[in-house]
Amino acid sequence: MQSYLARQPVLNQDKATVGYELLFRDGPDNCFPDVEDEQATNRLLADNFFTSNANHLTSGKKAFVNFPHNSLVQRIPLMFSKHSFVIEILESCKPDDELLEAVIELHQKGYTLALDDFVPHKAWNRFLPYIHIIKFDIRATPIAKASFFIRHQKTKYSKMQFLAEKVENHEEFIAAREAGFDLFQGFFFSRPEMIQNKALTPSALTTLRLFQEISQEDVNFKQVESIIATDVSLSYKLLRHVNNMTSSRSKPITSFKQALVYLGEERLRRFITFIATSHAMEKKPAALYSLSLQRAHLCERLGKLVTPRIAGNQAFLTGLFSLLDSILDKPIEELIEQLPLSEEIKLALVNQEGTLGQILRLMEAYDAAEWDKVSQFCQELVINESNVADLYLESVKWATLFEKQQQQSY
Repeated sequence: MQSYLARQPVLNQDKATVGYELLFRDGPDNCFPDVEDEQATNRLLADNFFTSNANHLTSGKKAFVNFPHNSLVQRIPLMFSKHSFVIEILESCKPDDELLEAVIELHQKGYTLALDDFVPHKAWNRFLPYIHIIKFDIRATPIAKASFFIRHQKTKYSKMQFLAEKVENHEEFIAAREAGFDLFQGFFFSRPEMIQNKALTPSALTTLRLFQEISQEDVNFKQVESIIATDVSLSYKLLRHVNNMTSSRSKPITSFKQALVYLGEERLRRFITFIATSHAMEKKPAALYSLSLQRAHLCERLGKLVTPRIAGNQAFLTGLFSLLDSILDKPIEELIEQLPLSEEIKLALVNQEGTLGQILRLMEAYDAAEWDKVSQFCQELVINESNVADLYLESVKWATLFEKQQQQSY
């Protein structure tokens, strides 16, 4: 049986990714699952914690998993390592004696517990000494109201953390942080706002110049080499990485020219894409870097499923550049004018038009777990929804693997 899975990053006050909430979804005929909470949790655990290592889905970070009342009362989490995930106690759980006993036992055995979509009520007061994280949906509970609760509880439980869900813009992030929230989730982090008047930094300029070169139909190796030569840090990282890829060679690669010859045009295009993107994003949230790589790979794979098929490099660049405004802190319209991209890619990135634009909308809907839209876009593109689910997981694994290779290179 095919299961769907989406993930949403959990970030701290520095916008560093500390974990991912894993969201179960059902098969292609049931995008927004009409299944019991118990079944959804059991399927997610069985598919990702029994038969495989869930680390590839969370990049080695904590997984946040929803648990309904019966699963907790039956002590289902005890079947798994206490280091596997954060137990999210669903808002639908009844705060009765049975649940309290389960929570106390799980707490005593070292599990991390969170209250999901919390609404303050005296019935939950006796649970609070055993809770590590409280999640507020700031659409349902205003930040100002949550702030009063946070200040009061932090005087009693200094180690308790508070997570703001559905943070959608920079102003909400700042307000939530000032209100005392420690952790954050929302579209702001997977689709960061544009800072329209910010000047490009030197590293961002270098990145843009490299993007200009790899966007050409024929890559000018000499021009790429001259750009790399202007940035010592980037040159160092490129050589380290290519030598890590070619560790079996008797002689190391000592110049970028050698690296060009070894890689060839297509591999060079991808190689520059990865390195330049990571270089420009050294001070950006890790989730943004990971998402840009994941989108590039997923867009390329989806481009092979549509009719007519889309050239791999065109689809790959579309997925990667869908976050270019966030990577370089400039409006997408302004950046696109500086790149020699095809009209199809420009229309997709600026207006989300054409087949590539439709693929972008499909990916964004999947990231946001908007399953009715996923179904609609799949029908319009004539793509099987189960294929999208498979390719989504594949792209997550692929991006995670590349990140690990990057870390080992440096």
